[in-house]
Amino acid sequence: MLFVHDRAGEEKFVADGYGVKREPLMYNDFIIVGPKSDPARIRGDMNAVDAFRKIASAKAAFASRGDDSGTNRMELRLWKEAGIDVKAASGGWYKSLGQGMGPTLNASSAMNAYTLSDRATWSKFANKQDLELLVAGDKRLFNQYGVILVNPAKYPHVKVADAHAFIDWLISPEGQDVIASYRIHGDQAFFPDHNRPGA
Repeated sequence: MLFVHDRAGEEKFVADGYGVKREPLMYNDFIIVGPKSDPARIRGDMNAVDAFRKIASAKAAFASRGDDSGTNRMELRLWKEAGIDVKAASGGWYKSLGQGMGPTLNASSAMNAYTLSDRATWSKFANKQDLELLVAGDKRLFNQYGVILVNPAKYPHVKVADAHAFIDWLISPEGQDVIASYRIHGDQAFFPDHNRPGA
């Protein structure tokens, strides 16, 4: 099974026959973090695309996961919407790391760089140093998670019964309650929404 957060990629995965069914599961949000000095002056901006434009205009250091994850795909969509060609900027102010979220946040701390993070990872991240949360609240930063059963017709070695049982539990009232009860430093990390229309 896959536990993922890139709806367009998830739906394509199922449409291409690699997954059997996508079930919506829960959500949180993405945030933009960066140095307290905030050289691009994005603090408090409610428009993530505008914040990305300001980062590019200031040529302020930006650390990208660069790993084709859901977070990286969201980041690239924001750059595209901002009209910024990050490939052209790669190696300059834009650093594509090919790393997970934790290592990317560590690199951001070391470089005093901006980055896009999911809120739960940021909340758990201990090495914040001079980084702080600067941008949140834009509806574009909504972060929906889904769960997909891998297609056993394509991959007969998968443990389909076990995966199906786990998915059924995750979307059950009990599983949704467990998701809702998970806290990081007292704050709810994820919000269950299996039954929310449009999820």
